[in-house]
Amino acid sequence: MCSGKTTVGSLLASRLNYSFIDLDKEIEKREGLSIPEIFSKKGEDYFRRLEFEILKELSKLDNVVISTGGGLGANPEALEFMKKHGKTIWIEIDFDTFWERCSKDPNRPLLKKSLQELKELFEKRKEIYKLADIRVKGGAPPKKVVEEILLALEGNALSG
Repeated sequence: MCSGKTTVGSLLASRLNYSFIDLDKEIEKREGLSIPEIFSKKGEDYFRRLEFEILKELSKLDNVVISTGGGLGANPEALEFMKKHGKTIWIEIDFDTFWERCSKDPNRPLLKKSLQELKELFEKRKEIYKLADIRVKGGAPPKKVVEEILLALEGNALSG
């Protein structure tokens, strides 16, 4: 959460001349509800299943950058699926940066957890994120992060 996935993903798609899809926005559009409303009315389990199903559908598209929510990337099954159908990119930020960017956003249901629970979730997710194909630091300006991703993609393509 709050690593800059949507901003960076949109810029990356533009540079690659690909389409860009923010998975959370796609879910909201299809459900006619905001993410907090989905969590509240239908529960997190429902949201997670829906998120993965829509990702599977969207992964059939060519030339697209998909920005996923942080929870999807932390799901080992979903990460494995994403790696089989494209390149996965982890925009790494530290907990303090996450907290500074996210803490006042009322549209993030997971922020209802205690600070300790959030720190534990953050650390747990990092263990899975580390398996991404590409890892870039997210503290830099978005355009610089995109340049790092493009270089990594180029190197990744050369190495197989």
